[in-house]
Amino acid sequence: MDTNKTQKLAVLIDADNAQPAIVEGLLAEIAKYGTANVKRIYGDWTSTKLRGWKEHLLQHSIQPIQQFGYTTGKNATDSAMIIDAMDLLYTHNFDGFCLVSSDSDFTKLAARIRESGLIVYGFGEQKTPDPFVAACDKFIYTEVLRSEEASVDESFNRMSTNELKQDTKLVKLVRNAIEASSDESGWAHLGQVGSYIAKQSPEFDPRNYGYKKLGELVDAIQLFEIEERSTGEGQSKAIYVKDGRK
Repeated sequence: MDTNKTQKLAVLIDADNAQPAIVEGLLAEIAKYGTANVKRIYGDWTSTKLRGWKEHLLQHSIQPIQQFGYTTGKNATDSAMIIDAMDLLYTHNFDGFCLVSSDSDFTKLAARIRESGLIVYGFGEQKTPDPFVAACDKFIYTEVLRSEEASVDESFNRMSTNELKQDTKLVKLVRNAIEASSDESGWAHLGQVGSYIAKQSPEFDPRNYGYKKLGELVDAIQLFEIEERSTGEGQSKAIYVKDGRK
């Protein structure tokens, strides 16, 4: 499914596993992918633990869903959120879901939504278990959102060229994407490279390395050639990349 701003999205937030400091950055990020037609947040609102969230709910029109903690530990909130997600899925009114949690309990939910042909955006901390990350079409680490909101990169310092070159997983990912997307001359459109990377690695984000755009990151690695080409339509330009070894 193409990601564009006409997508109708359901945003479901696990208040027990998400920090209120992300809310501004979270909603701004979601707006890149579509319109949040539903915004719900789940937790025990009688608890003082969620006090930090309460001031944001009215301001951002996020509907709190009360879920009492009937037992200590696990996990009435997860169950309520999963049931609501399935109800919303069966309405056929949405193009995708945004699941905000660092909890692996939502892995099967993400997979089930994708089986129905809808896109899933996951949002969670770096500690989020790999199975949940892999179950999403795209996964955004919330440390990035907090950093952007504060205009300071606290968790993702910009990596140097030497550090990027030594990141063999990153270099291999970019090389494979260029090879898969390139024409006979070895040049690949940067947009197609980005699309290929997203399919291979849902958690990939240039901001994880301290760069805002994929082109900036690829340029900083200094193992690839970059070329701007005129599209022939006014002043617009397209960026192409090539493996520097070829």
